[in-house]
Amino acid sequence: MSQVVVKIEELSPVKKKMSLEIPWDEVKNELDAVYHDVGKKARLKGFRPGKIPRKVLETYFKDQAEGETTTNIVNKYYWQTLEEKGIVALSRPEINQEGIKENTNFSFTASFEIEPEFEPKNYKGLDLEKEEVRVTDDYVQKRIDEIRHMFATMEEVKEDRAAVEGDFVVIDFEGTLNGEVYQELKAENYFLEIGSGKFVPGFEEQLVGIKKEGKKEIKVTFPADYHESKFAGQEVVFNVAVKSMKEKKLPENDENLIKNFEKYNTFEDFKNDVCASLKEKNQQTTKIDLQNSITEKLIKDNDFEVPPSLVERQIYYMMADTQRRMMTAGIDEEQAMDFSLKMHDKFKDDAEKTVKSFLLLKKIAQKESLTVDETDIEKYLQDLAAQHRRDYESLKKMYEEEERKENLKLEIMQKKVFDFIEQNANIKTVEKKEADMEVK
Repeated sequence: MSQVVVKIEELSPVKKKMSLEIPWDEVKNELDAVYHDVGKKARLKGFRPGKIPRKVLETYFKDQAEGETTTNIVNKYYWQTLEEKGIVALSRPEINQEGIKENTNFSFTASFEIEPEFEPKNYKGLDLEKEEVRVTDDYVQKRIDEIRHMFATMEEVKEDRAAVEGDFVVIDFEGTLNGEVYQELKAENYFLEIGSGKFVPGFEEQLVGIKKEGKKEIKVTFPADYHESKFAGQEVVFNVAVKSMKEKKLPENDENLIKNFEKYNTFEDFKNDVCASLKEKNQQTTKIDLQNSITEKLIKDNDFEVPPSLVERQIYYMMADTQRRMMTAGIDEEQAMDFSLKMHDKFKDDAEKTVKSFLLLKKIAQKESLTVDETDIEKYLQDLAAQHRRDYESLKKMYEEEERKENLKLEIMQKKVFDFIEQNANIKTVEKKEADMEVK
């Protein structure tokens, strides 16, 4: 009995082609089995079900039977060969075959993508800089001031004073270009924060110094790229009347501020919590920055081809995430989808970097025998529960689903690889200026 002939070619570092020749007796057995099933289901006038002669079935159902046979044979031997050879295909195979011919071996080819084979290099002894921020009293106060702004109240300016940046004014205005009044340059009861930068450049600055119920003539030159072409680059004169003026009143740095929160007994408790939050946030930022620095160096020193199907998959995730974020921000689903689809090409470079990083970390893990077991998962979930003040058992339940568990394992694995690289790196700690940090 003749054997199945298998030949595997490497089309590129990320693509293989499998050629198979299946003996006729195997094809005939499958074809007979398919005709047997077709015969049981077929309904033809003059014949009892299951008693239709093969020749008659071939007359009416030849294409269907041969198509089904081809599909069954291709599926069977394609997956069987992958398993026997230990090959992991990343994409759906491109199949080429010329159909079934009587008493002739059946041949087909299957082309598919694979992960590239490469030896990861230069991941030990990396020279890295780790930026850290000292959380000073000034830094904590800066964050507290931002929180105070969140709980500020808007109050009418009672004293007779001039407007300053940060004040809110309600104004009527009318703009003229070459002495002509335009409807587009008129408004009543317009609410504006001085210094917000929402109006034409130069307008808000000239409101500084104006008093309640005061009037002023303001001249501004519209930007050359202004969306309304007739005003672009033109000098416009505005007559402005201030109808009312409000200012933000911030809660003091005392017990009045913590009334907005239930969990603090004293202002000192609140301040200590802000300090702890900033330290934790900065540690996270430092960790992410260091990991990004490691990733950049690894990608620079390891040049290899990435499978297009993995890049496409990553682009799809990025587009779906963009759409989800836009919808969460209140943007219409169709508009969000349309925008995210247009981002396809712009996401390509970042998607390629993400895939390269994933493949590199995976190879390093294999080379250094880094594995993830149930104890690692348990510890990771316990830390996560403590960090987010969640119940461990309910969190564990969330990750019982197979796909989520696999993603969690991957996350833990990548963390182990980054930890390994850090432990084997030359790390210089430098102090990052508070001015460069976002404290939100």
